[in-house]
Amino acid sequence: MTKMLTTMILATAAGLAQAEMTTQTVDYEIDGKPYQGMLVYDDAVTEPRPGLLMVPNWMGVTENAAKKAYRAAGTDYVVFVADLYGRDVRPADTEQAGKAAGEVRADRAVMRKRVNAALEVFKAQGDKVALDTGRLGAIGFCFGGTAVLELARSGTEIGGVVSFHGNLDTPNPEDAKAIRMPLLVLHGADDPYVPPEQVAAFEQEMRSAKVADWQLLSYGGAVHSFTDPTAKAKGQAEYHPVVAERAFAQMRSFFAETLAD
Repeated sequence: MTKMLTTMILATAAGLAQAEMTTQTVDYEIDGKPYQGMLVYDDAVTEPRPGLLMVPNWMGVTENAAKKAYRAAGTDYVVFVADLYGRDVRPADTEQAGKAAGEVRADRAVMRKRVNAALEVFKAQGDKVALDTGRLGAIGFCFGGTAVLELARSGTEIGGVVSFHGNLDTPNPEDAKAIRMPLLVLHGADDPYVPPEQVAAFEQEMRSAKVADWQLLSYGGAVHSFTDPTAKAKGQAEYHPVVAERAFAQMRSFFAETLAD
């Protein structure tokens, strides 16, 4: 499976970069239940690099998630794609994805436990890949954006998190007082799933908790899933290539600062 996935990623990404990307599945357990994440990195780089924990969208650990990790990683990072559902839960369509994501979203304690567990698994990969475990960040897309913000609200300390078109709501806004890392929220200004009221509530949450370092950037003309080339629901969840490139550039600038030597 890993070899086939690597081949597909290389074929799809040919021409985007000269990096030779490698993927490796990583099996782990949480409370005795099996999970399977994925390492994505350029194995031609031998010097230790910073790492990014990536929580994918509601479809979970997929080929599309691997491509997104490839785009984020380049030669600069090692990425670990986290599994928040369990190894045996691989949604085949949006209906199954909605059910799986909804169950995790409904229990933020479970979400936090699973994303923090994935972070610890990622740290343990430092003896297998050229990973600088002292310089770690996290990124998330849609459902994953929600998850990495919950990672921050759990009080975990890493170099920072970036949410791409993620939901910003949380059942316990007071938990923001535990945030100890920089936050960057990249939001589609016309996202119907994250309306202005939710954005305003998030901003107030950050102010009330006196979070020291947070940014929220709204991209005009962008809706949900603006970084996902497969998103084609016009006016709802739709790929926006210009905004996607700007958002990834903003992510790179953010981590160049927060994960600097």
